[in-house]
Amino acid sequence: MISFLDLKSVNSEMSGELLAACKRVIDSGWYIAGNELQDFESAFAEYCGTKYCVGVANGLDALILTLRAWKELGKLKEGDEVLVPANTYIASILAITENRLVPVLVEPNPQTFNLCPEHILKSITPKTKAIIAVHLYGQLADMPAILTIAQEHNLLLLEDSAQAHGASIQGRKAGNWGNASGFSFYPGKNLGALGDGGAITSNDAELVDTLRALRNYGSHERYKNLYQGVNSRLDEIQAAMLGVKLRYLDQHTQQRKAIANTYLKNIKNPHIELPLSASVDAEVFDSHVWHLFVIRSNKRDELQQHLTAYGVQTLIHYPIPPHKQSAYPQLNEKSFPVSELIHQQVLSLPIGPTMTMADVNAVIKACNSFSFSDR
Repeated sequence: MISFLDLKSVNSEMSGELLAACKRVIDSGWYIAGNELQDFESAFAEYCGTKYCVGVANGLDALILTLRAWKELGKLKEGDEVLVPANTYIASILAITENRLVPVLVEPNPQTFNLCPEHILKSITPKTKAIIAVHLYGQLADMPAILTIAQEHNLLLLEDSAQAHGASIQGRKAGNWGNASGFSFYPGKNLGALGDGGAITSNDAELVDTLRALRNYGSHERYKNLYQGVNSRLDEIQAAMLGVKLRYLDQHTQQRKAIANTYLKNIKNPHIELPLSASVDAEVFDSHVWHLFVIRSNKRDELQQHLTAYGVQTLIHYPIPPHKQSAYPQLNEKSFPVSELIHQQVLSLPIGPTMTMADVNAVIKACNSFSFSDR
């Protein structure tokens, strides 16, 4: 079976460095909020092109705490509306409702799966105060257009960069477009820890100062609490692991791009819609770091069964849209036909930096051999 993502193989090529980093932390005797965290925050901020990075416990907390900080700073209040893609992973919605803000779901561009600027403009009301631009599957949303809209309408812009580490448009990377950006370092991400982890990047010193308190019980100084904060800290061992893996990120991204390009050029099946055409211009292609290679098919379930039979593991990201989840009964009756069709058709093919060309060719062969009969 060709694994969807072989994390053991990904980590094994840097195992010596990972073990050395882990030993360094163990030997230091300092396991929370130490030098490893500071070093990683500095390195990741530099990588993203931002002034600041704040490590937190996970990607969801990165989004929740950013919105919470804006509330503490008086830039948001309960009941304010936040625009968010209707086809995103539920974490983007959870961050909004956790802060007692109102999610306003916006249909995506069906070709890119990301927010459509035209639909954003149609969704803005006097209550709209922020946009969450999700860079889904590793491709940057249309940030030049979305940033212009945010500035013209005086809206806060939060990037959900959980799947887009290193993606860029015109040299400007994910995490450096909005007022702030939330990242996830879940193990399967392009930059993944060996456990949970997350971070917020920003150029706003006041926001970052507030975030650093909120992640630490609302405290900048021990036993003095400015806010009713939480415990959401990126620990020293995970920061050390990420410091090692950050050095491999660009190399792994190039390997992902090579696999994606091979898929785009060689998968030819009328039942399969590829995520981008093979003639896509270089600027758009470079904006995609291929966290996932997501195809669409109106015979999705049959295709998945076929690929499984050919020894190819696939996953569905995501089978149920947020507005149809039991967690949000108030949204269940709403209709978002583009998002609903996407969720019915998407299928993610294996793509990982340690895949061999034999693996890639086997996936292509399996895809091209799929046929469907109504018999």
